[in-house]
Amino acid sequence: MTSLFMNVPSNRMLRRPEVERITGLKKSTLYDLMGKNLFPKPIKVGARAVCWLEGEIDSWIQDQISKSRGGVK
Repeated sequence: MTSLFMNVPSNRMLRRPEVERITGLKKSTLYDLMGKNLFPKPIKVGARAVCWLEGEIDSWIQDQISKSRGGVK
């Protein structure tokens, strides 16, 4: 999500359940899309933990909307 005061993408880190909730996609679909370079890759934040940047997820969603509406992106 971009800030209302500055047009800067959010660097808030999201865990997978939140990414699933926001996108409506399940784990297997997320990882399939990442393997095809069609979805943002997560950031490793621990030995067994990853997060996605909220701004990158928001951009991906906007791209999907644009593609769905016939926009060129």
